[in-house]
Amino acid sequence: MTVRSLALLCCLGLLAACAGEPPKPQPTQAPVAKAPAPDIRDPEPLGPLPAYQRELSGNLTAIPGGAEVELALLVVDERGRPQQLLANTTLAGTGRPLPFRLRFNPEAFPQDARVELRGRASQSGQLILHLAPRQIGGPTTQALGTLEMTKAP
Repeated sequence: MTVRSLALLCCLGLLAACAGEPPKPQPTQAPVAKAPAPDIRDPEPLGPLPAYQRELSGNLTAIPGGAEVELALLVVDERGRPQQLLANTTLAGTGRPLPFRLRFNPEAFPQDARVELRGRASQSGQLILHLAPRQIGGPTTQALGTLEMTKAP
């Protein structure tokens, strides 16, 4: 291939690349304001408890509005280290007592192991509160009453 034919091919390629439609100008509009975050509402009811499940229920106090609360039902070893997750739920704090319902399968509940309910609350990604571990005696439906979360160290 000669230099002349190579130059001709390059010019044709450049001409073909520039032959596309020009980009359409973007219409100038005022920036659209984001919709405000929806108000945090009470959790939706879970419906009746199925026969094959059990549930822990109660209220958490001292949860600030906008905080994210995580509750977990855990199997722990003799040193208090989590070994297995039986159930968990995430709730949004409202600044008033926060009702919770944590459903679990009683067949997964171990007979000879220690089971605890643990919880933590975070706001803007930072841990702010924790729930002292509460031992759960057996795989039955239990109303735990009012549980208070304390400031995290």
